[in-house]
Amino acid sequence: MNDFQHTQRELKHFKRRLLVAIFAILVFFCLLFANLFYLQVTRHGHYTTLAEGNRISLVPVLPNRGNIVDRNGVVLARNYSAFTLEITPAQTHDLEETIDRLAEIVTIESKDRRRFHRLLQESRNFESIPIRTKLSDEEVARFVARRYLFAGVDIKARLFRQYPEGALAAHAIGYISRINEKDEAWIRQSKEEENYKGTEYIGKIGVEQHYEFELHGVSGYEQLEVNAHGQAVRVLDRTTPMPGNNLRLTLDSGLQKVAEDAFAGRRGSLVALDPRNGAILALVSSPTFDPNLFVDGIRFDDWDELNNNPDKPMLNRAIHSAYPPGSTFKPLMAMASLVQGKRRPEQAISDPGYFNFGNHRFMDDKVGGHGSVDMTRSIVVSCNTYYYQLAADMGIDNIARFMGQLGLGQHTAIDISGESKGILPSQEWKKRHFSKPEQQKWYAGETISIGIGQGYNSYTPLQMAHAYANLLNYGRVFRPHLVDSIVNPTTGRIRKIEPQPAREIPLDPKHVNFIKSAMAGVNKEGTGARAFAGAPYESGGKTGTAQVYSLRGQRYIAGRVQERLRDHAWFVAFAPVEEPQIVVAVLVENSGFGSQFAAPIARRVFDYYLLGTQDNTPIKAGKKTEDDDSEGETDDP
Repeated sequence: MNDFQHTQRELKHFKRRLLVAIFAILVFFCLLFANLFYLQVTRHGHYTTLAEGNRISLVPVLPNRGNIVDRNGVVLARNYSAFTLEITPAQTHDLEETIDRLAEIVTIESKDRRRFHRLLQESRNFESIPIRTKLSDEEVARFVARRYLFAGVDIKARLFRQYPEGALAAHAIGYISRINEKDEAWIRQSKEEENYKGTEYIGKIGVEQHYEFELHGVSGYEQLEVNAHGQAVRVLDRTTPMPGNNLRLTLDSGLQKVAEDAFAGRRGSLVALDPRNGAILALVSSPTFDPNLFVDGIRFDDWDELNNNPDKPMLNRAIHSAYPPGSTFKPLMAMASLVQGKRRPEQAISDPGYFNFGNHRFMDDKVGGHGSVDMTRSIVVSCNTYYYQLAADMGIDNIARFMGQLGLGQHTAIDISGESKGILPSQEWKKRHFSKPEQQKWYAGETISIGIGQGYNSYTPLQMAHAYANLLNYGRVFRPHLVDSIVNPTTGRIRKIEPQPAREIPLDPKHVNFIKSAMAGVNKEGTGARAFAGAPYESGGKTGTAQVYSLRGQRYIAGRVQERLRDHAWFVAFAPVEEPQIVVAVLVENSGFGSQFAAPIARRVFDYYLLGTQDNTPIKAGKKTEDDDSEGETDDP
């Protein structure tokens, strides 16, 4: 093969390789063009959106939380503006060094640092995060003088929750605190995630919690343009937030204060409501707490003191704690016997001071008994023997049927959470709540103690006030409620919570008037006479004491019993007798007889509500007389 042929062959191979290379390049460019076409034409909209998303960020603008006022317009919860020291991390070179330098100018505690770092993890880089809240004027002045030394640090005005009356009605109003995982789950379940973006606080108890979505309002948004480093450049658009609605309560703050002061630190509770519409006028749980402690994150020492206090100030005794009703149960028993035809008002028994049932003797509170006792006198002198016999004649299921109609042993549906159901005993109840067959059986002897409000009976002060309101209102049942109306702060539109009867109990007005008259006798000549002596209005009431533990046949002597094992004092009352405007149920824990502490508290509440007068002298225990209730002296089997 000569050189020419060899050259021709090499040239042929070269052309072939050149064609393959050109073809590969053409294929590559076609693929590149197709991909560019896909990205810039076919997927143009998608990637434009992503690009805008990197350039534009939505920042929530929180609404003002609604105010809470009492029935007379007294502010119970509001917002106020205070200065906060805030850091924008994206604009700060060294975050920890910046905080250390700031601590030389204003006080920054370890809890402030912990809160800042927690919020830092939950926030975006361009958002400002508070390192200190509620700066004093002096602290503001000190920082402003050195503002030029701190890039990315500034002072802003933020709104904070305040409870101007402090601990007054704290259990009814509630408080706000930081959102936790349980709150987040509730928000998701309610499909309110979008509205709560950026929100740090939420109502925890009381109306703050129950009406959370009314109070919160609707969040707005700022559309920010940010650079490649995540720093905000300018505001492109802003959606104004809608403030939360204001709440007007049924509570009378003046009445609430009179009631709370009357307890003077004693453990117990009081519920006052208007029987004509179910409006709650006062709701007391003593001792109480200051909701302002929770607003900016409660200190550990404060929480430890509240949580470990043996008097349990965080417990809402008015709606959560259930107690045996004692003799306050007797007028309801009398009404049940009239409705069911088991007794006539004039029908009397002879009381020897005890009631024998089988081999057991149930003792009356008065040695030797009360003699001849009709229904009126049974209520006025609180004769146990009368109600032992009545309970035996009626039977447990007849008692439970009527008491259930009045609302005992069931939720009242009050508009705050945490309500206890209490215990309305019956044969069916016992079968459901005990596991062993011998425990499930209802024994006739157990019914005897039920008649005087002992045994398995257990009701909240709210339930007792509600039951008496239903009775005094001739069977028209209204739901107890704390909120009177919801007010739109922008339009001024008022949404009234109209009182509508939830149901009606078929009660004979003649029977109701008889019970009212008998209870009026209690405050004229019976166990409530001392507390209501000289009152210019006519009232009705019923004292009661409730055992904390069984005496097993021994006589109750308060001075020989540990303080927390002493009887609870009850008093239920209403006024005026003819057309009741207010019903109260008072429970004072471990204070003995209802006439000594509970009745005087009710008197002060009535005097303020009906007359506008106040008595601030301490309530002192009087000496027990033979007219005082003393179910504690009975033998509770």
